[in-house]
Amino acid sequence: MPIPEFIVQTRKKIGTDPMWVPAVCAVVLRDSTADTPWAVPEVLLVRRADNEKWTPVTGIADPGEDAHDAAVREVLEETGIKATPAAILGVGAIGPVTHDNGDIASYMSTQLRLEAVDPSQEPVVGDDESIDVGWFPLSHMPVTDAKWRLVIGDAAAQRKRPEGFQPRMGFSKRN
Repeated sequence: MPIPEFIVQTRKKIGTDPMWVPAVCAVVLRDSTADTPWAVPEVLLVRRADNEKWTPVTGIADPGEDAHDAAVREVLEETGIKATPAAILGVGAIGPVTHDNGDIASYMSTQLRLEAVDPSQEPVVGDDESIDVGWFPLSHMPVTDAKWRLVIGDAAAQRKRPEGFQPRMGFSKRN
Protein backbone atom coordinates (compact mmCIF):
# COMPACT_ATOMS: atom_id res chain seq x y z
CA MET A 1 0.00 0.00 0.00
CA PRO A 2 2.07 2.98 -1.20
CA ILE A 3 -0.20 5.79 0.08
CA PRO A 4 -2.03 5.27 3.39
CA GLU A 5 -5.78 5.82 3.21
CA PHE A 6 -5.71 8.73 5.67
CA ILE A 7 -3.31 10.57 3.32
CA VAL A 8 -5.60 9.87 0.33
CA GLN A 9 -8.60 11.28 2.24
CA THR A 10 -6.67 14.34 3.43
CA ARG A 11 -5.41 15.00 -0.11
CA LYS A 12 -9.03 15.09 -1.33
CA LYS A 13 -9.49 18.09 0.96
CA ILE A 14 -6.19 19.93 0.52
CA GLY A 15 -5.12 18.93 -2.98
CA THR A 16 -1.37 19.06 -3.53
CA ASP A 17 -0.79 21.75 -0.85
CA PRO A 18 2.08 21.15 1.59
CA MET A 19 1.36 18.50 4.19
CA TRP A 20 3.25 17.59 7.39
CA VAL A 21 3.56 13.79 7.74
CA PRO A 22 4.91 11.59 10.57
CA ALA A 23 7.40 9.09 9.19
CA VAL A 24 9.82 6.40 10.34
CA CYS A 25 13.15 5.08 9.18
CA ALA A 26 13.90 1.55 10.38
CA VAL A 27 17.56 0.52 10.32
CA VAL A 28 17.63 -3.25 10.84
CA LEU A 29 21.05 -4.69 11.69
CA ARG A 30 22.34 -8.21 12.17
CA ASP A 31 25.74 -9.72 12.85
CA SER A 32 27.71 -10.59 9.75
CA THR A 33 27.09 -13.91 8.07
CA ALA A 34 30.70 -13.94 6.77
CA ASP A 35 33.06 -16.24 8.61
CA THR A 36 36.01 -13.85 8.88
CA PRO A 37 37.56 -12.03 11.85
CA TRP A 38 37.09 -8.63 10.17
CA ALA A 39 33.40 -9.05 9.37
CA VAL A 40 31.19 -6.01 9.92
CA PRO A 41 27.47 -5.95 10.73
CA GLU A 42 24.94 -6.16 7.91
CA VAL A 43 22.05 -3.78 7.25
CA LEU A 44 18.68 -4.59 5.69
CA LEU A 45 18.03 -2.38 2.66
CA VAL A 46 15.24 -1.93 0.13
CA ARG A 47 15.59 -0.69 -3.43
CA ARG A 48 12.73 1.75 -3.89
CA ALA A 49 10.40 1.35 -6.85
CA ASP A 50 9.92 5.11 -7.32
CA ASN A 51 13.58 6.12 -7.78
CA GLU A 52 15.49 2.78 -7.71
CA LYS A 53 17.70 3.98 -4.84
CA TRP A 54 18.73 1.77 -1.94
CA THR A 55 17.56 2.95 1.50
CA PRO A 56 16.70 1.60 4.92
CA VAL A 57 13.02 0.75 5.30
CA THR A 58 10.96 3.95 5.54
CA GLY A 59 7.27 4.60 5.86
CA ILE A 60 4.42 6.70 7.18
CA ALA A 61 3.01 6.19 10.67
CA ASP A 62 -0.75 5.67 10.80
CA PRO A 63 -2.85 8.00 12.98
CA GLY A 64 -2.31 7.07 16.63
CA GLU A 65 0.49 4.60 15.82
CA ASP A 66 3.71 4.85 17.85
CA ALA A 67 6.90 5.25 15.83
CA HIS A 68 8.41 1.94 16.98
CA ASP A 69 5.22 0.07 16.03
CA ALA A 70 5.19 1.76 12.61
CA ALA A 71 8.84 0.77 12.07
CA VAL A 72 8.17 -2.89 12.95
CA ARG A 73 5.09 -2.93 10.69
CA GLU A 74 6.89 -1.31 7.75
CA VAL A 75 9.83 -3.75 7.96
CA LEU A 76 7.46 -6.72 7.96
CA GLU A 77 5.32 -5.33 5.10
CA GLU A 78 8.25 -4.37 2.89
CA THR A 79 10.68 -7.24 3.55
CA GLY A 80 8.91 -10.07 5.39
CA ILE A 81 11.45 -9.73 8.21
CA LYS A 82 10.13 -9.77 11.77
CA ALA A 83 12.10 -7.24 13.82
CA THR A 84 12.05 -5.74 17.28
CA PRO A 85 12.85 -2.13 18.20
CA ALA A 86 16.20 -1.68 19.94
CA ALA A 87 16.93 2.07 20.10
CA ILE A 88 15.91 5.54 18.98
CA LEU A 89 18.61 6.98 16.76
CA GLY A 90 17.16 10.45 16.31
CA VAL A 91 14.53 12.66 14.78
CA GLY A 92 14.80 14.99 11.82
CA ALA A 93 12.79 16.86 9.22
CA ILE A 94 12.93 15.82 5.57
CA GLY A 95 11.60 18.02 2.82
CA PRO A 96 9.66 19.60 1.48
CA VAL A 97 9.43 16.93 -1.21
CA THR A 98 7.39 17.34 -4.37
CA HIS A 99 6.21 13.89 -5.45
CA ASP A 100 5.66 12.80 -9.07
CA ASN A 101 1.90 13.36 -8.70
CA GLY A 102 2.46 16.97 -7.55
CA ASP A 103 1.79 16.36 -3.85
CA ILE A 104 4.06 18.39 -1.57
CA ALA A 105 5.01 16.92 1.79
CA SER A 106 7.49 17.41 4.59
CA TYR A 107 8.24 14.49 6.86
CA MET A 108 9.15 14.35 10.53
CA SER A 109 11.22 11.19 10.49
CA THR A 110 11.90 9.18 13.63
CA GLN A 111 14.90 6.94 13.02
CA LEU A 112 15.06 3.68 14.95
CA ARG A 113 17.45 0.75 15.15
CA LEU A 114 15.78 -2.64 15.00
CA GLU A 115 17.13 -6.17 15.31
CA ALA A 116 15.90 -9.09 13.23
CA VAL A 117 14.04 -11.70 15.30
CA ASP A 118 15.60 -14.44 13.14
CA PRO A 119 18.90 -13.08 11.77
CA SER A 120 19.22 -16.03 9.36
CA GLN A 121 15.95 -15.14 7.60
CA GLU A 122 16.36 -13.79 4.09
CA PRO A 123 14.13 -10.87 3.07
CA VAL A 124 11.61 -10.85 0.23
CA VAL A 125 10.05 -7.99 -1.69
CA GLY A 126 6.82 -7.62 0.25
CA ASP A 127 4.94 -4.92 -1.66
CA ASP A 128 5.05 -2.67 -4.71
CA GLU A 129 7.08 0.02 -2.94
CA SER A 130 10.32 -1.91 -3.53
CA ILE A 131 11.90 -3.74 -6.44
CA ASP A 132 14.63 -5.50 -4.44
CA VAL A 133 15.67 -6.15 -0.84
CA GLY A 134 18.74 -7.59 0.80
CA TRP A 135 21.26 -7.70 3.60
CA PHE A 136 24.48 -5.75 2.95
CA PRO A 137 27.72 -5.45 4.93
CA LEU A 138 28.06 -1.88 6.22
CA SER A 139 31.37 -1.68 4.37
CA HIS A 140 29.73 -2.45 0.99
CA MET A 141 26.23 -1.03 1.14
CA PRO A 142 24.81 0.54 -2.04
CA VAL A 143 23.22 3.51 -0.23
CA THR A 144 24.26 6.81 -1.88
CA ASP A 145 22.09 9.37 -0.04
CA ALA A 146 24.17 11.04 2.69
CA LYS A 147 21.28 11.31 5.19
CA TRP A 148 20.61 7.56 5.02
CA ARG A 149 24.33 6.71 5.27
CA LEU A 150 24.44 8.94 8.36
CA VAL A 151 21.45 7.19 9.98
CA ILE A 152 22.92 3.74 9.22
CA GLY A 153 26.24 4.87 10.72
CA ASP A 154 24.38 6.07 13.81
CA ALA A 155 22.70 2.66 14.11
CA ALA A 156 26.06 0.87 13.96
CA ALA A 157 27.58 3.26 16.51
CA GLN A 158 24.61 2.93 18.88
CA ARG A 159 24.69 -0.87 18.59
CA LYS A 160 28.42 -1.03 19.34
CA ARG A 161 28.50 1.53 22.16
CA PRO A 162 24.96 2.16 23.45
CA GLU A 163 26.16 3.75 26.69
CA GLY A 164 27.88 6.63 24.87
CA PHE A 165 25.37 7.17 22.07
CA GLN A 166 23.43 10.40 21.84
CA PRO A 167 20.40 10.50 19.50
CA ARG A 168 20.72 12.86 16.55
CA MET A 169 18.45 15.90 16.52
CA GLY A 170 18.14 16.78 12.83
CA PHE A 171 20.31 15.66 9.96
CA SER A 172 22.73 18.60 9.86
CA LYS A 173 24.38 18.52 13.27
CA ARG A 174 25.03 16.46 16.37
CA ASN A 175 23.45 17.74 19.61
